[in-house]
Amino acid sequence: MRSLARTPFGAIFQTEVLLNTKRVAPYAMIALFAMNGWLWTVKGAAASYGWATNSEFYIARNFAGFSFLTLPLFNALIMGDPVIRDFRLGISPLIFSRPVGRAEYLLGKFFGNFFVLICCQAAFALTLFVLQAFPTAQMITQPARVWPYFKHFFFFVVISHLCLAAIYFTVGTLTRNAKIVYGLAVSFYPLYIVYQLSLKGLPLRWRIALDPLLLNWSAEMAKGRSPEWLDQLVISYDSDLLLNRALVVLVAAVLLAFLYLRFSMVERFGKYKDTSPLTTINLAASADWLDRGMESASLGQSAAVEESSRVERVAISDVNVETEGVRAKLRQLAAAFEVELRLLYAERSLVVLAPLATLLCVVGLVYYKVDPDSSYSATYAGRTAESLLLFLCALAVFYMGEAMHRDRELRFEPVLWSVAIPNFVLLLSKFAATLLLSLSLSAVVGLTAFALQIYQGHTPLEPDAYLKIYTLILIPSMLFLIAAATALNVLLRDKYLAYAVSFGMAGGLFYLYSQGYNHWLYNPVLYGLWTPADITGAATNQARIINLRLYCLALAFVLLALAHLFFERKSTKR
Repeated sequence: MRSLARTPFGAIFQTEVLLNTKRVAPYAMIALFAMNGWLWTVKGAAASYGWATNSEFYIARNFAGFSFLTLPLFNALIMGDPVIRDFRLGISPLIFSRPVGRAEYLLGKFFGNFFVLICCQAAFALTLFVLQAFPTAQMITQPARVWPYFKHFFFFVVISHLCLAAIYFTVGTLTRNAKIVYGLAVSFYPLYIVYQLSLKGLPLRWRIALDPLLLNWSAEMAKGRSPEWLDQLVISYDSDLLLNRALVVLVAAVLLAFLYLRFSMVERFGKYKDTSPLTTINLAASADWLDRGMESASLGQSAAVEESSRVERVAISDVNVETEGVRAKLRQLAAAFEVELRLLYAERSLVVLAPLATLLCVVGLVYYKVDPDSSYSATYAGRTAESLLLFLCALAVFYMGEAMHRDRELRFEPVLWSVAIPNFVLLLSKFAATLLLSLSLSAVVGLTAFALQIYQGHTPLEPDAYLKIYTLILIPSMLFLIAAATALNVLLRDKYLAYAVSFGMAGGLFYLYSQGYNHWLYNPVLYGLWTPADITGAATNQARIINLRLYCLALAFVLLALAHLFFERKSTKR
């Protein structure tokens, strides 16, 4: 190991591991994965179906499900920006000044962070293994075993996420934009579902061979099988499974090879070229030009002084910058909001993520038959609103997180905090810009769904149904999600920790909602608590929805107040 650390690859690998141990997010992931392991063992499907919790079938099934339901977002969190950090912090020239090649640098970065990801994922497997010794009354256990946990963890989790890690690492390194990686991670779930639908007509053998997470295999294994048969099953990997794993590893290798060919050790400026005079003139020839310019400036200054002595002097009034009063605060907020909008306008990730989110929100209307509950327009609006909720949650988490920590990462925060502006200007400008972005995405999705309804001939057209559903369902949910993301980033003060906690909370709440625990007190976005008929139907149903939306708005106000109260910049006068 010591000799490996002396090589450039080993040094970069070791550095990445050490850097990750100093971050809080991996430890939060370990705790979350261990909690998942306990939940899936003690409260999982084994208790309902009568399966043994440490049978080979249930171990493999847990790893396949864990690989799909929990890990893709956390994979992006670790693998998305290792190279981006070097360029953002300005240490890439220092690294590349050493004798390190592209392959050593990229592989050291990739495998160093992937090793950390595996260590975090192993908390889930270790929890499953330890719980063999502490069975509850609802658990059925067999004699303790070790090898199946290691074997199936490597086969179903490590190899599957090697391919995902290669995708996220390649996209993040080439685009130098972490938000594109996070957007792809959120889009993984609808994209995977669409991919599975495209394989539906193929024979089972091909659907298993072409499934990167092997969910088809685990689902088919349990069909029509008794618990006793499954508990005695000894899993051996046949040619179809081995072919699947070989294809996954091959895809990862091809992606890394493509990255090696496309990667540049310098920042690609593209169309932004340096057009300053020092780069376009000959420095030797410019010396005389500079001397003559300075001499002319000196003569001009002398003439100006002589001329000013003959001009009558007039007193100039003192000018002060107004920083007090409501009007001044509103002008400051408008100026800060304009800056945030300019930064969003220059954001390259929107070019990729906005069309992708729009496509995935309306693709269900094409694949599935539309059975109108109250009207076609209400059904179209309701389905797209439900699909859009996932992307609005991701947009609030990622864009608000990047906005809250951007100034610190660019080392501009001390300058910004020295300005005599109140804290609410700094917070509300970012909040309002993210809200405007969410509203714009919702408008694009709504217009696309409306156009699709016209194309498919599903009449009559009712624009007011779109307006009611988007106004009552999406806008309060946007306000709550963005306020929650703001409060989390202020309270936790670490971007990656805020991301990890957001993923964990979202996954936990979604699990509770899917199990029927979706009371409005802890379901402010009303997931599963409304239908299009509630919005466009009787006035009593609309009144109930409006009351629940007022509760959501009150929560958003409380979260913003907490963010303002605990904002790190205590003084507003510097």
